[in-house]
Amino acid sequence: MSAPSTPVSVYDQPHQFEPLLPTRKLGELGETTRRIFEKSSELKASASPEARTALREIVRSMNSYYSNRIEGQGTHPANIERALRSDFSDRPDVAKGQRVALAHIEAEQELETLVTTEAAALNSGFLQKAHESLYRRLSAQDRTTNDGRVIVPGELRRHDVAVGRHQPPAWASVPRFLGRMDEVYGRLKGMDAVVYTIAAAHHRMAWTHPFEDGNGRAVRLQTHCALFPLNGGLWSVNRGLARHRERYYQMLDAADSSRQGDLDGRGNLNEQMLWDWCSYFLALCEDQVDFMASMLDLAKLKERIRAYVMVRGTVDGIAEYREEAVLALQNVACGGAVSRSDFARMTGLEERTARKVISRFVSDGLLKSDGHRGNLSIGFPLASLNILLPNLYPEASTAVLD
Repeated sequence: MSAPSTPVSVYDQPHQFEPLLPTRKLGELGETTRRIFEKSSELKASASPEARTALREIVRSMNSYYSNRIEGQGTHPANIERALRSDFSDRPDVAKGQRVALAHIEAEQELETLVTTEAAALNSGFLQKAHESLYRRLSAQDRTTNDGRVIVPGELRRHDVAVGRHQPPAWASVPRFLGRMDEVYGRLKGMDAVVYTIAAAHHRMAWTHPFEDGNGRAVRLQTHCALFPLNGGLWSVNRGLARHRERYYQMLDAADSSRQGDLDGRGNLNEQMLWDWCSYFLALCEDQVDFMASMLDLAKLKERIRAYVMVRGTVDGIAEYREEAVLALQNVACGGAVSRSDFARMTGLEERTARKVISRFVSDGLLKSDGHRGNLSIGFPLASLNILLPNLYPEASTAVLD
């Protein structure tokens, strides 16, 4: 066996970051991928369309929170919710965090509408669009790094950088590296290859470090969009990555390493470590879809709705949260939107009392409506998550310290 290859001093040729995909033990990765597809399909058919829409909004907020927290710049979920209402803190640092979080949410919404296929989302042009969509929503001041550099939305870097122990490609060669990824990831075919290709692209895009700053955020936005046709926005790999942040960085770093002899593929980089990264990424995806399926299990969701109403009514002493409203809420969550009159009828309450209940639930975000006469659909307000969707977004239940 030959000795392990030594890291090259300057990366300026695309062959230096091969392999771009694992080539062995693909059956194991494909088996996990098929399970993820099956479970995601079941999840997309669970609960009501309105409940899934409400959950998707929570996931989008989560994505913003967790992606920024990975960068060490997170802001409390309550502050994100305030930002969505255009309510910004008087503290400059908190307000900046709110603006960055809001930009991420809006960029994700925009990018989702542009997704046609997984392969298209993995294109380097889409990555540049992700970077541009995020940073053009921020002022020059909010785009200025700690060392005084202003990030230009979507612009490839124009000088060489070092990222910890990693030396990304020479800046002038970045377009060639991106072009090589487009050749490989643009040929994505077959269900079994989808998720491990997205995983490999996540690593190699981050490894290339194409932008001055904001590479992690842009790559995670791209990854979210590549997964969007599969998950419908109902589960988030960002949640898994952020909850094990050090492990995430360790796995990325390991996949940066050089080939370890003749049995470790034919490229310059370590194929076994790339396989390990892909396997780790797939395991996170399956864990997240399993978790979200437990959140939308109808029998359990009904019980949590009952528990939430009873806690708010008995412990918090809110008169409108009463047992008569439980069945109506359960029906809206599981069956879909209903008219106000139908909701009132399901409670069995006197008309005036039912109107007060509806008004309170809409005010609290537990019910959503387009107007005073619009149909009612379920909502998942931040204050309810610790009971309605326990452990989904635990940081939302912590005290606001900033």
